[in-house]
Amino acid sequence: MPRCLDPRRYPPATPHGRSCFAGFLISACTLLPSAAAGEDLGAMWGTAKRERQFYRIVDVPIPEGLAVEAGAILTLPDGRVAVGTRRGDVYLVDPIDAEKPEPSYHLFATGLDEIFGLALRDGALYVTQSCELTRVTDTDGNGRADRFETVSDAWGYGNYHEYAFGSEFDSDGNLHVALGLSNSYHSRALFRGWTMRVTPAGETIPIASGLRSPGGIGPNESGALFYIESQGPWNSSCSLKAITPGSFHGHPISFNWYDYAPNMGAAPEQPESGGRIVTEKERVKELVPYAVIFPYIRMGRSISGFTIDRTQGKFGPFEDQMFLGDFSLSVVLRATTEQVNGVWQGACYPFREGLSTGLLDVEFTAGGSLLCGGTNRGWPVRGIKPFALERIDWTGVMPFEIERITIHPGGFDLAFTKPVDAATGADPATYAVTTFTHIYHGAYGGPEVDRTVPAVEGVTLSEDGLRASIALDTLTPGHVHEFDLGALRARDGGELLHRHAYYTVNEVPSE
Repeated sequence: MPRCLDPRRYPPATPHGRSCFAGFLISACTLLPSAAAGEDLGAMWGTAKRERQFYRIVDVPIPEGLAVEAGAILTLPDGRVAVGTRRGDVYLVDPIDAEKPEPSYHLFATGLDEIFGLALRDGALYVTQSCELTRVTDTDGNGRADRFETVSDAWGYGNYHEYAFGSEFDSDGNLHVALGLSNSYHSRALFRGWTMRVTPAGETIPIASGLRSPGGIGPNESGALFYIESQGPWNSSCSLKAITPGSFHGHPISFNWYDYAPNMGAAPEQPESGGRIVTEKERVKELVPYAVIFPYIRMGRSISGFTIDRTQGKFGPFEDQMFLGDFSLSVVLRATTEQVNGVWQGACYPFREGLSTGLLDVEFTAGGSLLCGGTNRGWPVRGIKPFALERIDWTGVMPFEIERITIHPGGFDLAFTKPVDAATGADPATYAVTTFTHIYHGAYGGPEVDRTVPAVEGVTLSEDGLRASIALDTLTPGHVHEFDLGALRARDGGELLHRHAYYTVNEVPSE
C-alpha cells in the first residue's frame, strides 16, 4: 500500500463540511469573505442569467451519505468517468451524459491521500497523491483495485499542505507532477516547489523549480506543458506558465534542492523583490514570464485544474481552447495561448459563473459536456455546497462572444463567434484598451500598477464580420492588455455575453 496512508492526515470534518484546519488556511491566504467575493465578481460579470441560455449547469447527483470531493477527473475510453477525491477514494461514475443523469458510483479504490491527478495506461490508473505517484490496478477483474504500486516517490512529504498535481501521459509516455510548497510558504521537504518528470522507464527527473502553489498541470492546446500558479508570494495574480526543462517559475524558496538535481546545473540568480518580471527575466535567465495572467477577482482567485476542448463542436465555438476552474469564486474560465518569438503568451476570458462549490478539476465527457467537481474544504468559496459534481452543457444556441485574441506587430486580431455589425465594429472608439502590470516581489499578492491607455488608431473589419484587426499606438511588453468591448454589437443587434478579455504581452512579433 502507498507509504502515506495515515489516518492523522484526515482531520475530522466540522458541521459545515470544512476540516478543522480551515481557520489556519483562511488566515494564511488573506481571502475576503465569500459574500464580498460574490459581489465583486457580479459587478464584473453579472451574466449568470444570460449564460444559462447558452450553457446550462446540470447537477450530477451524489448519493446521500457519500462525500465526493473531486480533486481529479478522467474520462475513460468506455465513457465512464473516474473521479479521484481529496479523501483518497477513486469512484467510477456512469452513466454521466444522460439529459437528467442518475449515475451509479462504484468505489474502485480507497486508502489514498489528496488525489489531484489521474491518468490511464495499459488498463491501470496512475494516481497522483501528495506523497507519490501510484499505479492502481484490478488484477482479479472483480471491479475493485487490489494492487497498489509506487511508481515514484522521489519527493518529500511531511505536511498536509504539500499537495501534488499530476498530468495525464504526454505523447512520449511521460507523466509530470507539480509539487506545492510546504505550508504554502516554505520548501522543507525534498523538491517542494518543483516539477518532476516520470518517464516510461520509471525514472524521475526534476525539470523545473520556482513553483509556489500549483493548481493543475497538463498540455495547452498545442501540446506544450503548462501549469497553473496561484496568487501569493512572488505571484501577484494567478497565471498560466509554460514548463520547459531547466526553467525557473518565480519563487526562489526552492533553490535549496539544486544540489539534488545535477541535471539542472547551478541555481539561478536570486531575483530581486520589488521590480517587474519583464526586467527581472533579463537578469535571471531561467525565469519564465507568465503566459496568461488572470486579473485578481475579475478572472478568478484560485485557478485550478484545466482541460482542452477537443469535442469537435459538441461544446460550441471554442474548439482547441483551454477551460479552467476556479476554486474560490466557483467559476469556469477560458484561455488561449500562442508562441511569439519563442515565448508563450495569450489571453483569458470569462465563461460561466454559478457553479455550486469550489472547483478543483474540469474534464470533458464522452458526450462533449464539461464536468466540474470540487469541494469547499479548507478555504471559503462562493458556491454554497460542501462538494458537488456538475455538468455544463451547450444548449446549441450560439453566444456572441470574443472567440479569441491574437497579437500582430501593431496591435491585435480579435475573432468573434457571430458577425459584428459594421457601425460599431469598424469604429476605433468601440475598442477600449488599457494596460497594467504587477510588482514582482516576495510579498503576498500585489496591486495592478504602471497603468497605460494606448490609443486605438484604426480598425479593419473582415467582410464576414467575424474578425477585427485593431492597430494601437503602443504595445507594452510585460503588461496585461485589458479589453472592454461593451459598445460592440452583433449584426443581429445583440451585446457580447462577456465584454472583457485580457491578453498578456511578453513579446511583440516583428512581422
